[in-house]
Amino acid sequence: MERRIIHIDMDAFYAQVEQRDNPSYRGKPVIVGGKSASRGVVATASYEARKFGVHSAMPTKQAYKLCPDGIYVRPRFDQYKAVSKQIMDIFLSYTEIVEPLSLDEAYLDITHLVSRERSAQSVALDIQRDIFDATRLTSSSGVSYNKYLAKIASGMNKPAGTTVIDYDNVQDILFGLDIGDFPGVGRVTEEKMKSLDIHTGEDLYQWSEAALIEQFGKKGASLHQKARGIGTSELKVERVRKSIGKETTFNYDINEDEEILKVIEELCGKVSARLELQQFAGKVVTVKMKTADYVSHTRQMMTNNPVFTEDEIYRYAYSLYHELKDPDVPIRLIGVTVSQLSDRTYRNLTIYDFM
Repeated sequence: MERRIIHIDMDAFYAQVEQRDNPSYRGKPVIVGGKSASRGVVATASYEARKFGVHSAMPTKQAYKLCPDGIYVRPRFDQYKAVSKQIMDIFLSYTEIVEPLSLDEAYLDITHLVSRERSAQSVALDIQRDIFDATRLTSSSGVSYNKYLAKIASGMNKPAGTTVIDYDNVQDILFGLDIGDFPGVGRVTEEKMKSLDIHTGEDLYQWSEAALIEQFGKKGASLHQKARGIGTSELKVERVRKSIGKETTFNYDINEDEEILKVIEELCGKVSARLELQQFAGKVVTVKMKTADYVSHTRQMMTNNPVFTEDEIYRYAYSLYHELKDPDVPIRLIGVTVSQLSDRTYRNLTIYDFM
């Protein structure tokens, strides 16, 4: 039987939780994220705030300029995780085949629930109703025969919408889709496509697979398939953890090595604690820093043996920091990540895929 996939996406999740928990916020522009008006990044903006042009990943300082009268709140991740757990329990009450993407979205394979008497769309509506009854939060759903089409569908009628993409309407929808709205098409790829006069799904459809591969490498074959509604329906139920990292944004731009290294040491301790909890070790240590002008820099080092203790991680992070840091340029963010993870209960370790 052909797969039936649902993509559920909560509507402005963090902001909606804040509006639910504080009635005075309802109907008003709520922006979640950032430590102050001058620092930080928007995590989520309510739909009222989006009308002013505020969106996720925008610097909070810019959001203040667009929406000075908005309600700015710090994230409460413990609360968001608790609500996410409620939502995940609802998903699992329908199907065991669930692929979470983040706290607020997931794919569900509900093929076994579909029959002549019960459509995939009705299942999606039942799930959205159960989420609202349990949390008082709205969600949007997309229903299709593969994952990427389900994801496109869930974003078409937000908030609280449900959209089905099937063989009858798939080509019409894809032809009219802006090329930047195709999953997997990032900003750089989008700019290159538009320079090649590929602006919509219909434009993409006109290109041969060979021509797309010539321009975009391996991604060209995937783009050719996406323009024709072809994609995977297999969900990744068990996901291998590829990295563990921690980062912090300073309240002010900082340029003192001693102070920064103290923070790096603290981050190494937190990463080590997470590795200990999951019994992982890693072969690659990465240090990331963002300068005062929002430019990110990273450097990584392959370790001699898998590392997991604070001292081991810090030894590599210390060296990487001094390779990266320009003594004349202050920074606003620093982060430490350990990747190429493996189960440290075996000293002859099997290395997972590294990204």
